Amino acid sequence: MASHFSPATPARSILQPKLNPPKALLSIRDSYGGARAWKKCQPSTVNVCSWSSAASYVTPPGGAAKFSGNPIVVKKQLLQKRAGTVRAATIEEIEAEKSVIEKDAKGRMEKTIETVRSNFNSIRTGRASPAMLDKIEVDYYGSPVGLKSLAQISSPDGTSLLISPYDKSSLKSIEKAIVASDLGMTPNNDGEVIRLTLPQLTSDRRKELTKVVSKQAEEGKVALRNIRRDTLKAYEKLQKEKKLSEDTLKDFSSDLQKWTDEYVKKLDTISKQKEKELLKV
Repeated sequence: MASHFSPATPARSILQPKLNPPKALLSIRDSYGGARAWKKCQPSTVNVCSWSSAASYVTPPGGAAKFSGNPIVVKKQLLQKRAGTVRAATIEEIEAEKSVIEKDAKGRMEKTIETVRSNFNSIRTGRASPAMLDKIEVDYYGSPVGLKSLAQISSPDGTSLLISPYDKSSLKSIEKAIVASDLGMTPNNDGEVIRLTLPQLTSDRRKELTKVVSKQAEEGKVALRNIRRDTLKAYEKLQKEKKLSEDTLKDFSSDLQKWTDEYVKKLDTISKQKEKELLKV
């Protein structure tokens, strides 16, 4: 049976349901003063509230709307982290890191110079010197030990060396180590001490030794350049970490090159001095 509708009833009222009357705007009671206060969203606010889906938005008679959310404290550090803020290194921090890098590099370069100088001292010239035996290592009870640690070494005259071991049982091992070395000297073991007599250096032998000096000097320069390379990488790492600008990196690199050149000059000086001693008749 068809439904009866009154011609007085507008068709729009049947096809379109009535809209609910607008509810009152939600007000939130201020937790500090108890009075109503409209809460606006502020990006800088640290204390925010979580809204619950079960919260009642109906204003009770004679009262203000309540909400059932609980306050949440958001840490400022978290907000800064999310914002992606990056703190730039201070000038003092940069200088401190540079100082540590430079100290390490210069220490290694100084050690390189001392190593080359020690190697030069072990190369015999026309005069006997205890330093000539600095590189000699002796097999002492299965362990390599420097000759200087096992015996007292002296030069009674300009052409001979006297080795007095603290432990007489090590005489044979000391003699064996000297023979195996490149000193070109024959040890004389009398059961108490070992004597070494330096033969006269020939012109050819002097030239050979100058080549040895030149080779060791070049090895020292390579070591200095490797230290410079490592130091430059450390500076570049700071630049990648945004602690150094490109201009500052160039300044640091320029300073690095200057004092690397100074150490190379030191090495050239002691190298030329040793060659002069070898060629002196």
